[in-house]
Amino acid sequence: MQSKSIPDQKTETSGYVLERTARLLKLALQQRLAKAGAGITVDQWVLLQEIRQQPGIAQLELARATFKDAASVTRILDLLAAKGLVVRLPDLADRRKFLLQLTPAGERTYSDYLPLIKSFRSEVWRDLSQEDLDRFLGILDKIAGNLNTGESLASDFS
Repeated sequence: MQSKSIPDQKTETSGYVLERTARLLKLALQQRLAKAGAGITVDQWVLLQEIRQQPGIAQLELARATFKDAASVTRILDLLAAKGLVVRLPDLADRRKFLLQLTPAGERTYSDYLPLIKSFRSEVWRDLSQEDLDRFLGILDKIAGNLNTGESLASDFS
């Protein structure tokens, strides 16, 4: 299949709209978390969620799974550990690695704020039909594929 040529002005505008929307989403969710007294940032939530879904994940795998650089993940994990939400356990098979787990306080934080996250997402998508949302996610998957990430976005928003 040949790619269609899109005028430069459209690609610049669409890139801006995508970036603006991503920033607005993060800002709005951060404000919700702060208003609820969550005591965590959106980036911290993303790591908590991934660790919750993959208990025992290694730090480097966590960085890959969340599309964050290793230094940022280390910094965020240090904050989460200081808050008592995450622990690093030695990997018995590889002494250079640590495996990550939520603490009971981390599990409570996750459970306490998951409804807020779900409500926020529902509110954000409220004016989209299921067909709109499916098409939108399909388009984002195509863009991600063009970036060779090999990751599907659709499962993240189900």
